[in-house]
Order: sequence, then structure tokens, then C-alpha cells
Amino acid sequence: MNKFGFLKPNKRLLRAEPDFRPMARLLQINWIYVLLVCVMAGVGYVALISAGGGSAKAFAAPQMTRFGFGIVMMIAVALISPRVLRLLSVPIYMVSILLLGLVLKIGHVGKGAERWINLAGMQFQPSEFAKIALVLVLATWFHRIGNERMGNPLRLIPPAILTLVPVVLVLKEPNLGTATIIGLIGATMFFAAGMRLWQIAILVAPIPFLGNFVYSHLHDYQKARIDTFLHPEHDPLGAGYNIIQSKIALGSGGMWGEGYLHGSQGQLNFLPEKQTDFIFTMIGEEWGFVGGITVISLLGVMTLGGMLIALRSRNQFGRLLGIGIAMDFFLYCAVNLSMVMGAIPVGGVPLPLISYGGSAMLTMMFGFGLLLSSWVHRNERDPGFEEEKQI
Repeated sequence: MNKFGFLKPNKRLLRAEPDFRPMARLLQINWIYVLLVCVMAGVGYVALISAGGGSAKAFAAPQMTRFGFGIVMMIAVALISPRVLRLLSVPIYMVSILLLGLVLKIGHVGKGAERWINLAGMQFQPSEFAKIALVLVLATWFHRIGNERMGNPLRLIPPAILTLVPVVLVLKEPNLGTATIIGLIGATMFFAAGMRLWQIAILVAPIPFLGNFVYSHLHDYQKARIDTFLHPEHDPLGAGYNIIQSKIALGSGGMWGEGYLHGSQGQLNFLPEKQTDFIFTMIGEEWGFVGGITVISLLGVMTLGGMLIALRSRNQFGRLLGIGIAMDFFLYCAVNLSMVMGAIPVGGVPLPLISYGGSAMLTMMFGFGLLLSSWVHRNERDPGFEEEKQI
């Protein structure tokens, strides 16, 4: 108590939170990373104009409207305190699970699966939101137990269940590609949290023996995708059409490309899903190898920048949050680029910030907001949940 009868402020908390003014927090945002996000969205805008036949009305304009809303949301989330994010993590996760359950009941069918639900007149893909929710809740859990207790296998059961629930629900849609990415994000969070090598070895050991079991339980269209990946020439006008046209378009781009709005495969509509899954193919066809490598380099810089932001955090929650978001971005980029080049089976995974789609855009912007929050609050020490309860 001071002489006026008020409680004295906690000096440790004041050191962790030196300035609560919104403007001070705003200035601490990593604006270089925000610029990178805007540059990648600009690349998407240019590519989507081409996908719309030279008009912004079809794809580019709606996408930029979403991006405008997303950038405001990203900045707002970046200013939220980690303590508030930890308190909200479980409710956000539960909402994501509820939405995944609704997809199975009232979802709209697209590309052979129930993946979308209507919210306020807009189509929304809950599996996109589930990835970010999982990162948030796992970061909270591992922050809570601390690295020193990771050696206890019982401590790993709850986060394992938290990971498996969305994976199973997304598999039931069915959406194997996104379910795999969710599982890999969860595995990355376990590793980053300090999971012991012997624990990793036990989990990884059965994987080579599960191949035949997993394949036997795939849906027919998923098996067809694998068979098409191995032998696309067996059905060039059917199952193998997409990847064959993608390879033709990429090859025709050469070193410098055919020119903006002059890609033959894209502009003549031979290239399927050119505004979503195969947007990078259009870029490669029109801008060539140089344009494609430039885009890949920018995506790589964004991934590396996200990892560096995560590692600069002085608290476990911020590190894990940043690593999870950066890994989510990396996996989506890697899967999409590998898919359009024929390195893996086609799986309907968009290219973040570039492909057309509202769910992917807004959830990724929300994720970037969490990443930037870890930067803004990077000097905050880990108070621990027990200490937080005492304050």
C-alpha cells in the first residue's frame, strides 16, 4: 500500500509491459513483415487479374476487399496481449471443433467433399480456421506445462488428443491434404516445445508400416489422385488432365515467360482451377522461370522471417505461436508448389495470399496477426499461469 491507500503496482509486470498505450504498441509492430504480406497480396492481385481474363471484377477485386478487411484484423490481433490470447485459446479451439462438426452435418459439397458451411451468407471453410486454433491452443498448453515437464509422457496425452480431434474431423469431410497439414503442424509444435528424442522415435517408428493400411481406407477419388500422380498419361483427358496441363503451362513459360495476359494455357482456359489451386502455374507461364523463382523466394523470405520473429520471443508461448504460424504458411506453400509441379498428388491446397479464396485469406491474416503479436510482446517474460492467478 502507498500513502494514499492504493496497492503498489507490480514492478515485474511493469518491466514486462513497459507501455500500454495503443500507439506505442502500434509502433512496435514489425512493419517490414507487414510490407512483405502486402507485397505477396499484390502478386496475388496481379495474378488474379490475369486469371479473370484481364478484368479485376471476377477474382482480384473481391480478393482485395477481403485483404483490406484482413489487414485491419491482422493489426488488431497483433496488439492483443499474450495473456488475453491464452485465455481465449480454448474457446477459439472449441468453436473451431464445433464448426468442423457442423460441416459434417450441413456442409456444402465441393470437389467430392463437404468442406464449406454458410455463415451470414458467406461460404466458410472451417478446416482453415482449425489450423490456427490448434496452434493457439497447443502453444497455450506447452507454455503452461513448461519444458522441464515434457519428459513425462502423460503430459503429452492432452495435446495429442487436441491434435487428433481436428485431424479426424477433417478426414471425415474427407480432406486428406488439410488433415495431413494439421497433423504436421501439431507434430512441429510438439518438437518445438521440447519433446524428447526417444518420444519422437516411438511415435515415428510405426509410420513406415501404416502405408498399406492408410491406402486401403482412402476414398476412391483419393486413390485415383495417387494413381494419377504415378501415371498421369494413362488418362490424359480425365484424371490426369489437371497435372498434364499444369506441366505444359509451366514448361511453355521458359526462362522469361510468354508475357502478362498472354499465357496460352491459362488465357485459353486449358488450365483448370487457375484462380485457386493452379495460380502459380499461371505465374510461371506468363513470367517464366525468373518470375516463378522470384515468387518462391518471396514466400521463402516470409517463412524465414516468421521463424526469426518466433525465435526472438523471450517467452515460450510467443515462440511456439510464431513457429506454428510460420510452419502453417510454409506447409501450404510447399504442398501447393509441389502439387502444381507434379512432385506430389493434386490435393486442392491453395497458395497463401495469392490463390483466390476468402477462408484461406482471412484465416492466414488472423495467423499473421498472432505472429506479429509474438513480436510486439517479444520482451515479455513468462510469468506462468500460477503467478498470473495470484495477481
